[in-house]
Amino acid sequence: GADFAVLTGGQARRRKQPPRPADFKLQVIIIGSRGVGKTSLMERFTDDTFCEACKSTVGVDFKIKTVELRGKKIRLQIWDTAGQERFNSITSAYYRSAKGIILVYDITKKETFDDLPKWMKMIDKYASEDAELLLVGNKLDCESDREITRQQGEKFAQQITGMRFCEASAKDNFNVDEIFLKLVDDILKKMPLDILRNELSNSILSLQPEPEIPPELPPPRPHVRCC
Repeated sequence: GADFAVLTGGQARRRKQPPRPADFKLQVIIIGSRGVGKTSLMERFTDDTFCEACKSTVGVDFKIKTVELRGKKIRLQIWDTAGQERFNSITSAYYRSAKGIILVYDITKKETFDDLPKWMKMIDKYASEDAELLLVGNKLDCESDREITRQQGEKFAQQITGMRFCEASAKDNFNVDEIFLKLVDDILKKMPLDILRNELSNSILSLQPEPEIPPELPPPRPHVRCC
């Protein structure tokens, strides 16, 4: 009996080899006005699920997904931010550590497109200059209700150096994986070769537990009135 237990234990250990650790950990944030589908895009990419009646995100939420690109294993930490104005002071702290920023509007709601310059001001104010930017027109499944043409989206993106543009549907799972993978690929392309050659780089990778909040979150300012 003892021999059998040792044998099965050894076999179990061989089967349960730990996965190779990630080579990099990258943070991506999703921003945009309320109701444009930020949470839906994140959940479709990370869990392949879609919720027809999502509740509004309060503050910030995040999900983890590991992808392989360019021979590297990348652990993506995707921060889903609230679209409401009153949460801006909370979410602004997440811009600084983001290597990629996905700015989302709803192609069926002109006001969410008109809000884009406001979001660009947030990016200019808080984000790292080398963060990769991607503009996404979401809800392509509602083509018949479209208020913003593809050309309008392209034109907005062209005005901003290095910003890519894509239309997608979280509901129909159209272009969702492509959005995130293209953004990660763009981030990797910008990394210095010596960092890419090192399997583990402390400047990008930290294998500590996932943070609840970013370490550089500023202390609350007492003079800011609550909503």
